[in-house]
Amino acid sequence: MGHQEIYGILHEWLINDFQKPFSMLELGCGDASFTAQALSNTTIASYQGIDLSEAALLIAQSNMEHLPCATTFAKGELSEIVLELVQNQQENFDLILGSFVLHHLSFEQKDFVMGKLSHLLKNGGIFLLIDVFRSENEKREDYLKRYLEDVRKNWSQLTPQEYSLVEEHIKKSDFPETQEIFYSLATKHGFTKKECLYHDALDTTQMLCFYLKGKNSCK
Repeated sequence: MGHQEIYGILHEWLINDFQKPFSMLELGCGDASFTAQALSNTTIASYQGIDLSEAALLIAQSNMEHLPCATTFAKGELSEIVLELVQNQQENFDLILGSFVLHHLSFEQKDFVMGKLSHLLKNGGIFLLIDVFRSENEKREDYLKRYLEDVRKNWSQLTPQEYSLVEEHIKKSDFPETQEIFYSLATKHGFTKKECLYHDALDTTQMLCFYLKGKNSCK
């Protein structure tokens, strides 16, 4: 399943679970093109996006313009911005989205970020994680081999040179965890309920929901 389909599932979930105005923080928003589509015709009231790329944030600002909500963007390293938000404590969010971003972090960084997110959510708030995952008991090297084999078979539009670039990037930058590791981190940091909203045939791409204790005031 591609990004378009995954964000279609996200859109339906937002429609069903957020019937009242809600605030959202997106980690590693990039150009926010898929997020902007997923937020169309929802009750989004305010949106904040974080990313390292100033160029991507400029495009994200343009992509979000059609939505009837307040938008703000922050450029910087994810862990640093999240810590600043906690320290400033200017706003708590109903929903935090991390889409294909946490697998670039080390385990220690993931642990740190998850710990801060629980302080940025309102009671009953939700952290939604869309990302790639290792299978249980699968080592990173075995995951990389399995994932790249799938890329080789199914990304037929790539030239050999493009595949080499993808392979180099993935081997250098991808550090996925298992679903159970994220469930354990969520419990450690105060999330009381976890569920999987989507997984692909290989259990590689998943959409996980982590709920803080309390009632979702936007439903």
